[in-house]
Amino acid sequence: MALNNTYDARLQQETALGAGVQILLLALIGTAIGMGPAGWLTGLAFAIATWAVLSRALHRSRLRSFGAANRVTLGRATLVGGVTALVADSFQSSPPVSLFVGLTAVALILDGVDGKVARRTGTSTPLGARFDMEVDAFLILVLSVYVSMQLGLWVLLIGGMRYVFVGAARVWPWLTAALPPSTARKTVAALQGVLLLLAGADLLPYAGNFGVAALALGLLVWSFGRDVLWLYRTSRIEKAPARRQVRELVAS
Repeated sequence: MALNNTYDARLQQETALGAGVQILLLALIGTAIGMGPAGWLTGLAFAIATWAVLSRALHRSRLRSFGAANRVTLGRATLVGGVTALVADSFQSSPPVSLFVGLTAVALILDGVDGKVARRTGTSTPLGARFDMEVDAFLILVLSVYVSMQLGLWVLLIGGMRYVFVGAARVWPWLTAALPPSTARKTVAALQGVLLLLAGADLLPYAGNFGVAALALGLLVWSFGRDVLWLYRTSRIEKAPARRQVRELVAS
């Protein structure tokens, strides 16, 4: 028991350190650009929420080590917190686009690092995979909010689609079944951040930004649609024997 408490204390120190780095990043951003109350409050809320949720998840998972891969993901989460603060601040002012692009680009680049680190060190865990996925999903949501201010509310469909899927799975449990590995799914997921960042950087004319965001949404609808159809067909196939047994019992 004492040994488990020692491991848990070390893990909580890791999450506390992550929250501290997040606040330090917010302080640096705030000092550099004169960030307003909306950015500060949103960034601090993100830091506290990340610390609380991750601390609870680590306690329940009973991991003995935080792991190098999770540290990379925590670093990405810190950058996402900075991006979130900038996007919130953009409702009241105009933060430097270069800072927004820089933080987002590094977060997207690191997205391909934590998985490789986990595989090379043999430290892949369900918690690490979930942590990575949630950070990715939240970044896409934040980017879609930012781009929607330029192109319209329809862009929010990109960031909200994954959360709609999770909500739908509570109503239709067959959506929670495991999906087969798919390179296409991974590619579409990776492209969302890149395309939204391109649209948000405003390097293209309005029509170009609109087309880039529309492409991201189209790819995402195709990917989700394909997966939902596969899950539905699979659930029907699995239920078929049970329905036959019920009919046979009724007939007998």
